[in-house]
Amino acid sequence: MKACTPEASRALFSFTLSFCLLSISPTLWSQEIPRTEHGFPDLQGSYTFRTITPLERPPELANKATLTAEEAAEWEAYENRRQNRDLIIDSVGGAGYPPGVISYNEFWYERGDETVADRRTSLIYDPPNGRLPALSDTGRARAAYIARVRRESAGPEARTLNDRCIVNNRTGPPMEPGSYNNNMQLVQTEDYVMILTEMVHHARIIPFADEFTAPFPQWSGNSIAHWQGDTLVIETRDFYPDYGWRNTSPDMKIEERLSWKDANTLDYEFTIDDPNTWEQSWSASVPLRRMDGPIYEYACHEGNHGLLGILAGWRRYEVMGLDQDGRPVSDDEE
Repeated sequence: MKACTPEASRALFSFTLSFCLLSISPTLWSQEIPRTEHGFPDLQGSYTFRTITPLERPPELANKATLTAEEAAEWEAYENRRQNRDLIIDSVGGAGYPPGVISYNEFWYERGDETVADRRTSLIYDPPNGRLPALSDTGRARAAYIARVRRESAGPEARTLNDRCIVNNRTGPPMEPGSYNNNMQLVQTEDYVMILTEMVHHARIIPFADEFTAPFPQWSGNSIAHWQGDTLVIETRDFYPDYGWRNTSPDMKIEERLSWKDANTLDYEFTIDDPNTWEQSWSASVPLRRMDGPIYEYACHEGNHGLLGILAGWRRYEVMGLDQDGRPVSDDEE
């Protein structure tokens, strides 16, 4: 499986872009934003959304929305060490410790090493506690079912969309920072906006329209866009299947909002509404920082034998009468 592109590859492109950005006057920026020939804000470019700020606020910071500069520096040092794959404790193991792919060393990671500029303790800002809302009754039932079929690896469809290289949390919508490939490119015309995410090399071609016209659901939903003042608003619905991103339902609706924050940064906000998963909607904000260099192809299935191995291993266990822990099924029944 191809991993992220090292930062060194991007450095080759930095000088020209840095020179161009220096020519943008902060004073001028406060008065005028760049616009296309059609008069709309020109958001085009390549951006990174990597950050060490987590999506959810850590429980130990329950009542603390932002960090001081000193606290942020201390937390960054701690978190960068905790997530360093070269320092992982083999006896702990598991893809969840720390987050990421257990077999990759630190060279392959591009997660970011700093908090967002305003030092928020979470990307989620609504609910105010910075945490995902509680699951609804339907959401809990779906989560339990999905956990069971994935644990049993009942078939390819039982594995995650990430395992199957279809979509990923960074693919969008929404675009959520992760371990690597936290990069995207935005291109505009008068009639369309295209968002290409480096993760899974996924392109969303979104029409400016008043109504949804696509006749079938899609892995990344059906999207339409419109301008609200100088903010690009993208609405997405009609997702497939019934256990998509974060085990969400096909009825999920997402609103994404992109606007200029400063000469080098787009403000990217998204709101998720899915009563069949969560008890209430929730919103997050992620800065998109202009980056040097292009977007690289991510060939996810290049040499990827993981899915075949997972399914073959499970079928072998079943033939041998073993459970997911390699114990005789009869032992579990006692």
